[in-house]
Amino acid sequence: MTTYNYKHLYYFWVVAKEGGMSRAAERLGMAVQTISAQVRELERSLGHQLLKPVGRNVGLTEAGHAAYAQAEQLFQLGEQLPDVLRAATEAPQIALRVGISDGLPKMAIPRLLGSVLAQPNLRLECHDDEFEDLLADLALHRLDMVLADRPAPPNDNVRVYSHALGSSPIGWYGTPELAARWATAWAATAPEAGSPDRLGRLDRYAPPAVPPQTRHPVEATGTEGADGADSEDAARTAATLAQLPLLLPTTHSAVRRRLAQWFEAHHVQPRVVGEFEDSALLNTFGATGMGVFPSPDLVKGDLHTRMGLQRLAGCGTVAEQFYLIGSERKVMHPLVKQVLAHDQTLFDS
Repeated sequence: MTTYNYKHLYYFWVVAKEGGMSRAAERLGMAVQTISAQVRELERSLGHQLLKPVGRNVGLTEAGHAAYAQAEQLFQLGEQLPDVLRAATEAPQIALRVGISDGLPKMAIPRLLGSVLAQPNLRLECHDDEFEDLLADLALHRLDMVLADRPAPPNDNVRVYSHALGSSPIGWYGTPELAARWATAWAATAPEAGSPDRLGRLDRYAPPAVPPQTRHPVEATGTEGADGADSEDAARTAATLAQLPLLLPTTHSAVRRRLAQWFEAHHVQPRVVGEFEDSALLNTFGATGMGVFPSPDLVKGDLHTRMGLQRLAGCGTVAEQFYLIGSERKVMHPLVKQVLAHDQTLFDS
């Protein structure tokens, strides 16, 4: 078995990386003659010439390339040793792999995961994908949980469970400029005495029981009761929205279907100027003033403080649903259990 000095191999590796004896000597803080002698000693031990002159520098022979490839692996591992030891002596990380359905409002995710974000040594992995693909990864235990806007459909081949976390009412949001346009459009929909169908769009519109001027023009309730002012405000809200450009989630989102049913119930055809599969993009384009857009009131404060947006109105009984979907395991991931307990409290409060 051939024996050689690993220190000599290290000197050779540095010379090969630096491309010359002088630069290697400068990096190592040694004399050129010393390094040269150590490399020659390595060549004698291995029985092969490793370096050859290339102008004023040195290059690798065929044997030198082979030796360098081995030395590269060896000393790269050596350089990683301090980090490996540090990681081994520290507390182990706790991984939580979360799938996020592409139809779910992204701004709500930190709130849904809020109970575990301060967990010491947490390693959080978030994967944004289509709902069906996330369920497949969950069934294969590539994910610990999925956050979605709908429950998992019945499937004998995919053993998962769905927990309804809660719901958040949908509101309509826009920039201050759109809020001013909203106020004008809202005023224009005010019914005149003796003209309950002034809008011409609504065949079941009656004057509100509360005078219109008592309601703030930039925060219509939009809630739907069986009768009375709340139901009429919802109809008036839908009619006002018909006069403004709207941004909506694409049909992959569960809430889009509810919005379509809400507009249909009030006999309004919205003027849609943009559709977005990603809710973060929907918010971003909404912040440019491109159009009014729907969002769960759970993130109302974030939309206002971070993006300068205003809530213009509610949307009746339309709400965003939130579900936590987990795989069937004998022992539930402790952080999944923590998220589940916290979020049920979040929506109850």
